[in-house]
Amino acid sequence: MFELIEIDYPDFGQAAEPPVFTLQDYQPRITRLREHMREESLTHLILYADREHFANLAWLTGFDPRFEEALLILRPTGNPIILVGNECAAYLPISPLFAAQLLRHEVYQPFSLPDQPRDTSRTIAEILKTEGISRGATVGCIGWKTYSSPVEIDLPAYLVDAIRASGAQALNATGIMIDAARGLRTVASPREIALFEYTNGLASEGIKRVLFGLKPGETDREALSKAGFNGFPQSCHWTAKTGPGRISLASPRGQKLAVGQPFSANISYWGANCCRSAWLAQGPQDLPAAARDYVPNFAGPYFAAMAEWFSLLEVGTPGGELHSAIARRLPYDQYNIFLNPGHLIHFDEWTSSPIYAGSSLPLESGMVIQSDVIPSSPVYASTRLEDTFVIADLELRLALRAQFPEVSARCDHRRGFMMGVLGIELPDDVLPLSNLCGLAPPYLLKPNLVLSV
Repeated sequence: MFELIEIDYPDFGQAAEPPVFTLQDYQPRITRLREHMREESLTHLILYADREHFANLAWLTGFDPRFEEALLILRPTGNPIILVGNECAAYLPISPLFAAQLLRHEVYQPFSLPDQPRDTSRTIAEILKTEGISRGATVGCIGWKTYSSPVEIDLPAYLVDAIRASGAQALNATGIMIDAARGLRTVASPREIALFEYTNGLASEGIKRVLFGLKPGETDREALSKAGFNGFPQSCHWTAKTGPGRISLASPRGQKLAVGQPFSANISYWGANCCRSAWLAQGPQDLPAAARDYVPNFAGPYFAAMAEWFSLLEVGTPGGELHSAIARRLPYDQYNIFLNPGHLIHFDEWTSSPIYAGSSLPLESGMVIQSDVIPSSPVYASTRLEDTFVIADLELRLALRAQFPEVSARCDHRRGFMMGVLGIELPDDVLPLSNLCGLAPPYLLKPNLVLSV
């Protein structure tokens, strides 16, 4: 089912710049959000964001909070208002809506950092009243998670308390944005796909530089520094870990790379997270004795299972089928895969997932999916093949080709490589965005030796 082959990594190219988003991208998003508001009988929507939980607001307006929190209030008609702290007010022109005077704003100084001036703001109660949030209103609150009950809301308590103190009803409406079955951010437009192809190029080329630059004796910090960074926003922390006592999700800690130790690293930008995990070795002879069958008993079966996973990435496939394929091929007691075998990615590294046990939610055209299937073993450590893929039906593929022909061509090149060289069968609906698509070197000191079907 799998073998090792020695190859030269293809040069798929890289977009020079990300696409520009304009007013014509953001105005329809406000309209669509209002349509959902009416469908759910909501009189208002308030959308909360902070430095960590920025994705919904960034998608809707082009503005992501820096340092502070922000709150957008949307009524059935009229321009929405955004509340920002002292420092973010100067950043608002980043939003095409604000630049076109289609987004009102007010400085709400409690969003500012501690000990900054807070003496000129209206209270949140006064602002809510001005926006018509009072007795009889039903306010949908958009944070960053959904819960089992609609009254469980992950906005700061003082904001939810103020809504309820006004006499209005407050409900969790985050699903409007992220629910895997209907969320506005769970399907991407051609321009969003082009953006994510740009960021995946950055991430995968960065990981490639790390892999080909690994040197025993250097530190994990020195290894990860080879990735390069051009200032594009990140969606989660970059990691690099090695050696005994390595900690999952840890930033580099100054550990030295040594032959016969595991190593893993990830690089993440908006819409991209590229991760590889394997052994610092040139072959099985460099591994601990108990792990020398790493390829035939762990990394190889994982690669073969992922090949089946890729073959299911087709519009209409129920998410439960992808879960079942992984559970059948990679039993839990051997591979310890406890998270969803794949999830949606957007500006945030994990948006939601239609892939879980028994899921009947179908894969939809426009879904941007991470091949984030994470095994672990006390003997074999791990292996990883984490990249980003778009599910795109013929209509979306033609639209991408018409609007961004170079992006479409690079995706076609990656498809051809995965199928023709690595032997991975892909449905027509799969667009690989990463330049490391399907490449899984089990011995990181010999990165040209990769697994294939």
